[in-house]
Amino acid sequence: MAARARTVWRCQNCGASALRWMGRCTECGEYGTFVEEIEQPVGTSRQAASSSAVPLGLDAVGAVEAPRVSTGVEELDRVLGGGLVGGSLVLLGGEPGIGKSTLLLQAADALATGGREVLYVCGEESPQQVGLRARRLGVGSERVALLPELDVTVVEATVRERRPTVLVVDSIQTAFDPELAGAPGSVGQVRACTARLMRIAKDLGVTTLLVGHVTKDGAIAGPRVLEHMVDTVLYFEGDRDHAFRIVRAVKNRFGSASEIGIFEMGERGLLGVGSPSATLLAERAEAVSGSAVMAAMEGTRPLLVEIQALVTPSYLPAPRRLATGLETGRLLQVIAVLERRAGLSFAGQDVYVSVAGGLRIAEPAVDLPLALALGSALKDAAVPLDVAAFGEVGLTGQVRPVSQAATRVREAARLGMHRVLGAAPTTLDASEAPELVRVATVSEALGILG
Repeated sequence: MAARARTVWRCQNCGASALRWMGRCTECGEYGTFVEEIEQPVGTSRQAASSSAVPLGLDAVGAVEAPRVSTGVEELDRVLGGGLVGGSLVLLGGEPGIGKSTLLLQAADALATGGREVLYVCGEESPQQVGLRARRLGVGSERVALLPELDVTVVEATVRERRPTVLVVDSIQTAFDPELAGAPGSVGQVRACTARLMRIAKDLGVTTLLVGHVTKDGAIAGPRVLEHMVDTVLYFEGDRDHAFRIVRAVKNRFGSASEIGIFEMGERGLLGVGSPSATLLAERAEAVSGSAVMAAMEGTRPLLVEIQALVTPSYLPAPRRLATGLETGRLLQVIAVLERRAGLSFAGQDVYVSVAGGLRIAEPAVDLPLALALGSALKDAAVPLDVAAFGEVGLTGQVRPVSQAATRVREAARLGMHRVLGAAPTTLDASEAPELVRVATVSEALGILG
């Protein structure tokens, strides 16, 4: 007897399924996310499937570097690890209006100018709207073909007929598979459409770029399995109203998963920032209290960023502790260390901390410059302009070494910093980083405030 289709309720946030509607998902805790879907039975066979694949020893597999194609956008190439790999599947996520479509349109035009065929599937906008954006950006190669289509079967047929080098789908949440029940953007549809596009990419060697929406928490909308299916996941960071936009790689099967690309939004679209350290510190003209420079590392790229702090009397029973661009837990920990190990008191004080430029810093090396900024704001004593810092601060108040100390110091010296406070591994020779001033405790570092 043939199996019949059944109705299931599926959470649109995490993909969990249930036999009946539920107001709150038991897996992710979100409310009102269950949508009814029809699940088609999958035929099974008792016989084992025959395959022509033969197991290979690891030593017999050649370590051949995958050839790459430059996107024509230097900062995007950096994040991808040197360019696009043929047959790869790349997912670019970000908030609405942050510049995802603009960046991919610029990259598509650059690829087409280089002689490659690009098929741009515009599911969210009409070809006229995409054309208007292209004219504003000053792009318009005849090798970029626009396909206003939502049906993934039509997209597949067009790709097999035209055999483009690059396929852009804007966006995956608007695509749908007519063989599967459910509205576009549902968990089942997103998963099925991505799987179908992945087969096209691998079978034909077509490099595929997908645009993905994000939820209010900043994660890619749809099931988490979507990120596992693709080869590379890129996230757009930054505020739409801010000049700088950061593209960060959180997964990359063909390169580093810790690189970032820094862009500036202008009238001609997104432009790569060639010297981000100088740009991020351009407004720091004089020494003021509450400001400290951090020598950070984003992948293989050293960056100098400004950590700002403001400490002001509070008129609330529970003083505020707010952090922008930093984890609030790290801010609370550094404040606790300063109170217990350095003799400072933030009782009755509101504390606000921000990373200038719209960047997000998550590495432990931010502890020491954050402590300097907080101490400077509390004492109203400025950190000298020619001083930078990096280092992890332990709960005992000790400053611990972090990775790539010499690279951080060299970048700080290039930008005119004569002293860099921090701890470094004992294997680091003084000649490698002559500007490094080794500090053992956070109290010792605060001594520069006088």
